[in-house]
Amino acid sequence: MTGASSRTSTRRKTCNEFQGTLTINAPRQKVWAFLTDPSKLTECAPGLETLDVIVPNEKFRAVASAGFGAIKATFLTDATWMDLDPPNRASMKFHAAAPGSGVDGTNEMVLSDGENGSTVLNWSSDITVVGAIASLAARLMGVVTQKLTGAFFECVRKKIEH
Repeated sequence: MTGASSRTSTRRKTCNEFQGTLTINAPRQKVWAFLTDPSKLTECAPGLETLDVIVPNEKFRAVASAGFGAIKATFLTDATWMDLDPPNRASMKFHAAAPGSGVDGTNEMVLSDGENGSTVLNWSSDITVVGAIASLAARLMGVVTQKLTGAFFECVRKKIEH
């Protein structure tokens, strides 16, 4: 084969699934309003630098930084609400890019009535990471993501309840 390269390239890919349940001492409509308002969520999003609403109640763009041990990256993220069923259920898809890395994922939340007027939030995220971050930080990704997610939802709970 003349002119053909025998070099092959492989990209590291990691897939992560996260889920949790949180009880918030507030009515479902109040929880829904907070969780579907990007400007409110910015108060709790770790590493968020900027947020722009592209299409109200549909699409937004964010710039956020994340660190995985010694590896740090700034991601440009486009997110789109895919299914809104107020005040019961919402799902979103997103794509984030950083130099040499990419992240694709979906998030879903389901709200239900809890005891004494509280709201039960069941959430899940499926995330696929490719590129340098996946190769270099795979061991730390799950731990860091769980820590950031925990901090995010604790902040959300406190903001809604107060």
